[in-house]
Amino acid sequence: MTLSQRFRPLALRILFLLGVIGPGLITASAGNDAPGIATYSMAGSFYGYGLLWVLMWAALGAVVLLEMAARMGAATGKGLTELIREHFGLRVTFFVMLSLSLANLGTTVAQFAGIAASAELFGWTRYVMVPLAALAVWFLVLRGSYGRVEKVLLFLTLYSVAYIITTFLIRPSWGEVLQRTIVPTVRLAPDYLLAALATIGTTVTPWACAYMQASIADKGVTPIEYPYTRVDVVFGLVVSGIVAAFIVISAAVTLFANGIRVETAQQAALALEPLAGQWARQLFGIGLFGASLLAASVLPLATTYAVCEVFGWERGINRSAREAPMFYGLYTLLIVVSAGIVLIPGIPLFPLMWLSQVLNAVLLPIVVLFMLRLANDAGIMKKLLNSRLTNVLAVVLAVAITLTTVALLADVLL
Repeated sequence: MTLSQRFRPLALRILFLLGVIGPGLITASAGNDAPGIATYSMAGSFYGYGLLWVLMWAALGAVVLLEMAARMGAATGKGLTELIREHFGLRVTFFVMLSLSLANLGTTVAQFAGIAASAELFGWTRYVMVPLAALAVWFLVLRGSYGRVEKVLLFLTLYSVAYIITTFLIRPSWGEVLQRTIVPTVRLAPDYLLAALATIGTTVTPWACAYMQASIADKGVTPIEYPYTRVDVVFGLVVSGIVAAFIVISAAVTLFANGIRVETAQQAALALEPLAGQWARQLFGIGLFGASLLAASVLPLATTYAVCEVFGWERGINRSAREAPMFYGLYTLLIVVSAGIVLIPGIPLFPLMWLSQVLNAVLLPIVVLFMLRLANDAGIMKKLLNSRLTNVLAVVLAVAITLTTVALLADVLL
């Protein structure tokens, strides 16, 4: 056997893997969006490394849930809300869809707020950059096939490099970072619990589960191809978790150490300059723009998929506007409304961003319950049923979020 014959199977596997990579990396990277960057910056500037352990467990939860969603998409060829409608009825599905849509609208507005903030960091006006970005996002999906859209979105995931470089520029104490990530520091103060919920809510989200499953189904991934897709999902989430941790670390080293608290990603970027240099601010701004543009493309798609699945309307990027008029109409409406809200002078964007992340966390246990019911049904999943470990980890995540929410509400009420 020649050397080329020996390596041919390996080369074919690598090419096949590259062919299925996309939904996992895109969904995970879109999770580090404008409100995500703001949340992680705030967590680092308020609590230093104190929420890194929450982020680590939230990232593990994201791996469990998004892998489950991807597996359901490959096993059934259907989206999450479509399966919920088929097995739990229209009334329940409508409640889930409405909750998802409200949370997604707030988060989509936050993406265009991130575009506006990053543009103003470089001296550009939001009244030009936001409409241009909205037009670019709309044109990408309206005129592109799934493959073309996926390539552009994969390119946008490169924004994460900016945050990795920023963190190494400021030289944190990696030993302390590791210790605070592994050893939990629990506080029952309302502000800490709210920050923990927001951190969880921006790391693992209901919209990400819905988009992951819909994009796997839209791409046509089969159960045979799924092992390669699992690699894509896990790889994307590991990269996303590392980038999120780097944002927290950069804020902790520069802002928390100097007693500076920030509530937006723009404030974080501006505060970095006198402490870590102009390059840190510019890299932070570039990362914010790339992340916001990626999520501004993905979030309206997640919402549109969910709504169309509930009502049985034609959907999918591979279909034309004539074949799926409601799909493209809703997508256009979401972009126009979200971009328009950002252009209203004086509108308080940060509370909207923050509350959308908390709403994501509160909604997540409900979505997890439906996912577990579906993923453990042999009639639906065939050979791709949940493992016992996946079930345990998903239940632990849902219970932890529920208890945190109850503790926060009890503290506020009492």
